Amino acid sequence: MDAVSNSATHLPSSCNDHVAILMATYQGEQYLAEQLESLAAQTHDNWTLWVSDDGSTDATRAILDRYRRAWGDHRLQWRDGPRRGFAANFMSLACDTSIRADYFAYADQDDIWFSDKLARAVAAMAGTAPALYCSRTLLVDADGQVIGLSPALKRPASFANALTQNIASGNSMVFDKVARSLLVAAGENVDIPLHDWWTYLLVSGCGGRVEFDSRPSVRYRQHAANLIGQQTGWGSVWHRGLRLWRGSHRDQVQRNLDALAPLTDCLSAANRRAFDYYRASKDPSLRKRLHGLRRSGVYRQSRLGSLGMLLATILNKT
Repeated sequence: MDAVSNSATHLPSSCNDHVAILMATYQGEQYLAEQLESLAAQTHDNWTLWVSDDGSTDATRAILDRYRRAWGDHRLQWRDGPRRGFAANFMSLACDTSIRADYFAYADQDDIWFSDKLARAVAAMAGTAPALYCSRTLLVDADGQVIGLSPALKRPASFANALTQNIASGNSMVFDKVARSLLVAAGENVDIPLHDWWTYLLVSGCGGRVEFDSRPSVRYRQHAANLIGQQTGWGSVWHRGLRLWRGSHRDQVQRNLDALAPLTDCLSAANRRAFDYYRASKDPSLRKRLHGLRRSGVYRQSRLGSLGMLLATILNKT
């Protein structure tokens, strides 16, 4: 049986900003305890962990119970999830208004947080709302050995980028309560492919600040059971090309656009124009597609990615 740290037993007094950590679990027994210990080691210790478990049949729930007994209910609460996939599981937490905090952080069950993750995120977002923090991630294998680093940004984080690309993993994301209110207003049951991409879209679209930290804040574990892993290098180019050709990226983008359509009143005027033109880039007419893409101003982080987007638009694959 894994030892349970008692470092999270008492409520802190070192910082007034409270963080609600939102974790979705499913069959996570292999790595969950190590992740929980990394939360307990946070230098910003004013936090509560809220877990939604999507029907685990392994020891995940027993581990959560063990930590809740050690830490206390003020530190860890867990409940049954909606059992509609990981995005819906995260959204059930993000949109639960009974969970109150100054900041909210997504957490995966199998990663390892750097001890200063929350401290850096809260400091980076101070003074601006709505705000979203995200960072690069240190890629590790199933045994925790470093195998790489996620890409750095080449262009700014913005709504024009968010319409076509998600720049960061949800496991690095922390956002303030104003950004959280946007998620609540959009609704828990919105049909979206990815909770982190949706968060990036809403915050950037509604005039929020997106702070991308070039320093990693999470050891992002890559293993066979990952629902979504981080691809890098030429393998990632090939993977994205296949997704474009097969239409899976197009389907994800369309779901995002459909979900955003009822919320355009919250977008800035410039972002509303970008949204409308980008939707026009999905028109059956090649001329209208190219005109919409050009006027939308959307871009991906790399030149190769933007070229691929143009090619996909010409072939009507976006």
